Amino acid sequence: MLTQDDQQTIIGFDGGGTSTRAALLSARGELLGHGTSGGSNFQAVGVEMARRNIAEARALAIADPDPAAPPAAAFLGMAGVVSERDRETILSLATKLEIARTIDADHDIRIALAGGLAGEPGIALIAGTGSSCYGRNIAGESWRAGGWGHLLDDLGSGYWLGLQGMIAIARAADGRSIGTSLTPHLTNALGLERIDDLSRLVGHDGLSRADIAALAPLVLEAAGDGDAPASDILERGAGELAIMVHAVATRLGMVGAVRIALIGGLFSDRIYARMVAGAIARRLPEAIAAPPILPPVLGAALLAMQLADIPVTPEIIERMRAAVPILAGGKRNALPAS
Repeated sequence: MLTQDDQQTIIGFDGGGTSTRAALLSARGELLGHGTSGGSNFQAVGVEMARRNIAEARALAIADPDPAAPPAAAFLGMAGVVSERDRETILSLATKLEIARTIDADHDIRIALAGGLAGEPGIALIAGTGSSCYGRNIAGESWRAGGWGHLLDDLGSGYWLGLQGMIAIARAADGRSIGTSLTPHLTNALGLERIDDLSRLVGHDGLSRADIAALAPLVLEAAGDGDAPASDILERGAGELAIMVHAVATRLGMVGAVRIALIGGLFSDRIYARMVAGAIARRLPEAIAAPPILPPVLGAALLAMQLADIPVTPEIIERMRAAVPILAGGKRNALPAS
């Protein structure tokens, strides 16, 4: 078993569709280096590009300390990992890269939970471009709800809010619902001269998922200004997110003061965060919903510590918390010019 006095290191990876983050830590929980590269969701960018970006993020993270030995353990939390076959794909490429002596991988929601609650049991609710929910109880049992993609799911997400905003202005245009301030804001954002062109933009011109999600801040702003249709969208979205949390809690037998980490860009909007917390409280009255303690990449580092049999102490968590501003500030190591 490793001890906190060992000079060995561990490394965590947070791999998404557009970026891959790596954080190298000592066995005492001190941040030694970190790096960011391109996306590593192999379902989106391909296995070869995922391999390159994981390798680059690792190289950036270890550039400063340049350890004589490879990290003792690595944990990769990756978008695009849904099945055991997906996990084996990531493990295979990570093993070939020799990123650490011991390696494990899972979906990115697991590292979000590990970081969000600093390794403790509970539930992670994610609401960004997409939405999903994942929980792990004290017995180590886990369950996931949501995350089926924007065509089937992503309820309450940024994509969903943007889509519902467009639906609201279409309904208002033909008199099926009341007028909304979303109409001028969304048509301007979409570059529409006439509301009639909305259908063509979504269908023929292929408005992307990201483009639709980019409309979410306008829906949030309109709701904050008191627009009734926009407020209704937020209420419905909050309700759907609460249903996911309740499904996970019920499946895992979580009752009483279950802890829930609210993770994702949408929760930076205070109105929506309050709505979601309220909707959860109506289903789970004793639940405690709060912002995450650590970011996902440090959640991956925590899981790497467990993989290396390093006891995670309160002191380690505090050292990790001290590293959060460094990671959030965007400071990163850089490879020397070739």
